[in-house]
Parts: sequence; structure tokens; C-alpha cells
Amino acid sequence: MSTKKNIIALRQKKAIVEKGGGEKAIEKQLAMGKMTARDRIRALLDEGSFHEYDLFVQHEEKNFGMDTKDLPGDGVITGTGTINGNPVCIYAQDFTVMGGSLGIQHARKITKIMDHALKMKMPCIGINDSGGARIQEGIGALAGYGEIFYRNTMASGVIPQISVILGPCAGGAVYSPALTDFVFVVENISKMFITGPNVIETVLGEKISQEDLGGARVHAEITGNAHFYALSEKECLQQIKELISYIPHNNEEKAAKVEPKKPKFKKNIENIIPSNPKLPYDVREIIYALVDDSKFFEVQELFAPNIVIGFARMDGETVGFVANQPMYLAGVLDCDASDKAARFIRFCDAFNIPLVTLEDIPGYLPGVDQEHAGVIRHGAKVLYAYSEATVPKITVILRKAYGGGYIAMNSRHLGADFTFAWPEAEIAVMGPEGAANIIFKKEIMEAEDPDAMRQQKVKEYIEKFANPFVAAGKGYIDAVIEPLETRELLLHALSVSRKKFDFRPVKKHGNPPQ
Repeated sequence: MSTKKNIIALRQKKAIVEKGGGEKAIEKQLAMGKMTARDRIRALLDEGSFHEYDLFVQHEEKNFGMDTKDLPGDGVITGTGTINGNPVCIYAQDFTVMGGSLGIQHARKITKIMDHALKMKMPCIGINDSGGARIQEGIGALAGYGEIFYRNTMASGVIPQISVILGPCAGGAVYSPALTDFVFVVENISKMFITGPNVIETVLGEKISQEDLGGARVHAEITGNAHFYALSEKECLQQIKELISYIPHNNEEKAAKVEPKKPKFKKNIENIIPSNPKLPYDVREIIYALVDDSKFFEVQELFAPNIVIGFARMDGETVGFVANQPMYLAGVLDCDASDKAARFIRFCDAFNIPLVTLEDIPGYLPGVDQEHAGVIRHGAKVLYAYSEATVPKITVILRKAYGGGYIAMNSRHLGADFTFAWPEAEIAVMGPEGAANIIFKKEIMEAEDPDAMRQQKVKEYIEKFANPFVAAGKGYIDAVIEPLETRELLLHALSVSRKKFDFRPVKKHGNPPQ
């Protein structure tokens, strides 16, 4: 056969395999409001940049009539490409091919591209759209999942790992996304659960829809399993592109620097926090006033909203922000907020992203429910994450910094490199009212006018203890600053910290609280 005939035969074979499960299966996929696996890859990657591998891989199962089944690509597409010119490895499960079910060859294609990503030190993106383990392959399918989980773990902290849930992701399959750094979900399309509605109804007698059990909103708002929530696949893919622009390719590099821009937020930073310390405000407005172009890429926006985390740029370089949000629960730390902050801190530390903490916290959330939910061990995760982090760590105390919350939010005592406080900051064991009621209890009770005496003692406590100058006098605060100075001082602190080296004891690894 001539070379020309070989090329024609190759092209024909590729065309057949690239059709996936065939026209009817593709029509069914589109009817569900879902893009095909190939269209998803094309839409996410730079035009013409995708190079596919293992196109002709086939399953090896001979039982249950599988020996007569032709599964194009074994239900998963793998390869490399670029996003905004940056190389990435990618795989996308093809639901049109036997429901995207995972067999051993399917898994081997995924682990092969994961190995490539780790070897070449570039991000790995997995698009999940699968009915789960291929039952016909039995233990082979389970082995495949295990091989994937192992690689997720080995790559953790070395290369960014991104999971995109664009269809069902059930049973054991959910643990791979849970092991990755960021999970993206889309309303009415994404479904994640260990045990499906049918099993729950059979075992527990409870009827529940897939959406209510493990839909996009559930995981973005309630469980915290998802980091980014979108209303369409197009919006989701755009979110991934934006995330990739903020993070480095691997743990040996820093995120790419872009052209610095001044903030364009119109509100004066001095006017954002109300004069009444009991009134809330949106801490994101402080961030907008500080960062380049006033752009803030928030992570887990819907989950545990009492803490705000996300990426921004200062002087063109990526910075991770952690901020108490007074708009929700007064910005306290609870179980969910602690988990949310701690994992983000550890990601930033693993990938050389400096951390800026904006503090306004009355403490940890009190109550029987929180104590029984394990707020002690959850709250300890924040202490551990900040203490462990070796990237530049800068804290600005905006208003309240009480009790254990003061310590937890990247205090000097946990290794903060720079700590600043605004003039109205209150740094104390507890709030002035509560402290005065305890310290001056006798004097208040014996006074002719207890209310007037209470107010006098509250004022006295604030003047003596609940202000930034006491902490500054002990060296716990590096400087008490004007709000208008904040951006300039942050830029300076980040600049002088670029070559920071922080000694750590030699050990295999730590054992963070769980």
C-alpha cells in the first residue's frame, strides 16, 4: 500500500474514532444541554493547540458481550495544549461512549497524561462526565480509580490540578476531584455524590433528586466541595482560563507577572469602614481599593461567606488574599470558614504565592453546635496553615482583632513577616463591653448609675487596652498606619520579601489537624 493510501486510511480511521459514540449519542448529549468532550477541549484551549494522544486505545474486556463492543478512545480523550499560551495537560471523559464509564484502559489513558503533567511540570485539567465504574470490568475499574487517586496525591503541591464536573461524577469517581486543588461546577449539569438517589431511597426510604443531593449549587454553597460555580459551560471554561492566568505552572516557578495597574475603585478607602464599630461593611471593597485594576478573582464565593479568599495582583504579581467578611456572622471563624481559609493558605504556600491577610474578627463562633461540629480541630487548621507557610505573609488589622481570632489570622506570633494596623483597630482578649463587665464588675454594680459607670469603664478599657498602640508598643504590630498608606506599604512589604527564606526543621511531613 502506498504512503498516500496509508495517510488516507489513517484519516478515515481518525474521523470514525473522533465521532465518539456516534451521531445519535452526540445528539442526546447536546439535548441534555451539554457540550461534547471534544468541543469542551476546543473551547477551553487556545485554537489549534490541542494534540491528542492514545486516540486508538481500546478496552480489553472479553466477558459480558464486551468483546464485540467498539469503544472509541475507550471513552476518554487525552492530550496537551495551551491556555493563553501556557502549556497544560488535559483529559475529558466522553459520555457518548458507554456513558463515559471508567475501565482499566480508560484509567490508564488518564494516568498516562497525569504522569506526563507531573514529569513536564505543567497543570493538569480533568473534565469529568461519567456514569462511574464500568461494571463489566469489575475489579479492573476499581484498580483504575486507585491509580488515579495515587497520582492525584503524588502531584499535590507540585503542579496545579483542576477538576471540571460537567455531568455525573458518582461513587468512587468523586474522590479524584476532592484530591485536586480546584473544582468547577455548572448549574443543572454538574452532579457529584457517593451514593445515588435510588440507593438512598432503597436503603433509607428517602426520596431526593440528583440536584438536591449533589447538584452544582449544593457543592458550591453547602458542602464546599466546589470552588467555582457557573451558570453555563461557557462561563465555566472562562473561569478556568482566568484561574490559570493567576497561578504558576508548578511549584518551582512563580505566577507570570503582568503589566502593573493602579486601582480604579472609586470609593475612598478611608470611607469604607463605618464609624460605628458594630456596623458591617463589605471587605471586598477594601481589596478593590488595594489591588491592581481593582480586580479580585474570588474562590469559593458561595461557601462560608464569613471568610473571603481569592487572587489579585499587586504591582503585576499574583497575591493571595484572606479576609474576614463582617457582612456575614461578623466575620467570625467557624468550622467551614476555617477549612476554607486553611486550604487556600496551603495552596498559596505550595505555589509561591504571597499572602495578604485583612483582619476584622471578633473571634471564633461560639455555641454548642460549633463545639460539637469540632470547631477546635477545624479552627486549628488555620493556625497550622499560617504557621507552616513560608511565603511572604503580611497582615493588616482593619478593625477588630479579639482573642483567639487575633492569633489565628496570621499574627506576628504565627510568623507574619509584616503586621500593620489601622488607627481604629481594637486588639484585645475580648470586646471592650464584655471585658469591662468582667474586670470592673464590682465597681459597676456598686455605682449609683451602673449604666453610666459601665460606659465610662468601657471607654477606659479601650483607651488602655483595646487599641493598636499597646500591641505596637510590644512590637507585635510593626506600624500603625493610615488607611491611605496601606497599598504603598503592602507593595513595599511584598517587594522586600521577594527573596524570603524561612528555615524549617527537617521532617518527612507534618500532621495537620483534620
